Amino acid sequence: MNTLDWTLLIAPFAAGLLVLATHVVLGIDVLRRGIIFIDLAIAQVAGLGAVAASLTDLDAMFHGIGPHGLGAQLAAALAAGAGALLLTWCERRWPELQEALIGLVFVFSAAAGILLLAHNPHGGEHLRDLLAGQLLWVSWAALWPVALLYVGVLALWLGPAQRWPRLGFYLLFAITVTASVQLVGVLLVFTSLIAPAVATRAFSGARRIVIAYLLGAAGYAMGLGLSLYVDLPAGATVVCCLCLLAFGGLSFFRPAASEL
Repeated sequence: MNTLDWTLLIAPFAAGLLVLATHVVLGIDVLRRGIIFIDLAIAQVAGLGAVAASLTDLDAMFHGIGPHGLGAQLAAALAAGAGALLLTWCERRWPELQEALIGLVFVFSAAAGILLLAHNPHGGEHLRDLLAGQLLWVSWAALWPVALLYVGVLALWLGPAQRWPRLGFYLLFAITVTASVQLVGVLLVFTSLIAPAVATRAFSGARRIVIAYLLGAAGYAMGLGLSLYVDLPAGATVVCCLCLLAFGGLSFFRPAASEL
């Protein structure tokens, strides 16, 4: 007899749909711009800011001890903004090395986080939560502020942001990624951006966006269901499902002859 409580998946699945609401359109644009790893780098920078805040009195000032307190979120946002400014400057100064510099920003932030947590008894747990998140335990209370933020991001992204300079793109991207990292972790942020965009490269326009949303939602549903059924970490399982769907989309969806 199956005694699994599938209602546990409602809030995590809603969180996944919420993340996809912004990350599908952002991911398609990232893929078009050819700056694939910018989200991974900025997400890791945001995570570094959150880790630094959780190890100081900053989080306690805002009555939120731990990696998801208000102080940690503010530190993550400031760190991500600084990372966006740095990458904008690097792109202007060394445009031919942009992807390499994005990679260096990522590995520096990851290594710095490891160093900060080297003597923390819960360091391993902090790092795991930063990478894979705690999707299965996300609460409804955590979703509403992110939903409001995402509404503003989409309004800007689909409107005036299209006319903004590159710096505007990076800063808006940093704000979005900061909220997403606090919700689902670095790995799912990257996968939610890139996997649906890769899977639907054969399409364009509104059709691509709709199919990307559906594939992303399917990946979250499959991953969450599988994680609960066989007792696996939810975030990592969803990441694997989204990656498999991305490869499946590349194989199944063929570009039209005019796009070859």
